[in-house]
Amino acid sequence: MSGPECCENPPTLSSGGESGDVQIASLNSYVSGNIDSKIAVVLISDIFGYGAPKLRKLADKVASAGYYVVVPDFFHGDPFNGDPSNPDSPLKDWLKNHAPVEAVAFAKSVIQALKEKGISKIGAAGFCWGAKVVVELAKEAEIQVSALLHPSFVTLDDIKGVKVPIAILGAEIDRMSPPELVKEFELALEAKPEIDHFVKIYNGVSHGWTVRWNDDDEIAVKCAKEALEDLVAWFGKCLV
Repeated sequence: MSGPECCENPPTLSSGGESGDVQIASLNSYVSGNIDSKIAVVLISDIFGYGAPKLRKLADKVASAGYYVVVPDFFHGDPFNGDPSNPDSPLKDWLKNHAPVEAVAFAKSVIQALKEKGISKIGAAGFCWGAKVVVELAKEAEIQVSALLHPSFVTLDDIKGVKVPIAILGAEIDRMSPPELVKEFELALEAKPEIDHFVKIYNGVSHGWTVRWNDDDEIAVKCAKEALEDLVAWFGKCLV
């Protein structure tokens, strides 16, 4: 399922930040943080790709907690760039060529490359589209910790299948993962006491707010900061 919320308030992309770009497992990736760290966090973007400035700022802030952070380009230079106001948006066609499940193999390659560099623990956070990739990794225990932020395409069966600690950060206004569905996710996790979890719905914000908030929206800015703090605290609890 895809919806217009995936496209609302698209980021303003720029060509900056090349100094943080490297190749990992054949994928262009933005990296930030201590290259000698034994703990890595992989951030998997929404449909707008790894170059989104606010995503990279978030990566830098997560890295400041002591992690080596990697943001791979799972779209191979082809992020969604359609007009979100266009009712004939090409999103459905784009998704046919960029299904989240098809990115899982590339994500595993990134994880393997990090392990070969000496990384001993890996957490992953997925935003919107990226949440589906992360939940697939969590179902196979390819990572040690997972986090889903305003997830898209994630099902109740996915959540029931996770094998590692998982955080779910949802928006009050979200057709892709409405609060009612997030609550179902939480109930499913409560039935699995062996899996540590953290579930929170942020009031007054919409799908995508953690990496595409409007700077003029005080509530969104506040909640984006709060979500970042919660994400860092989650990794601090489960990765360190």
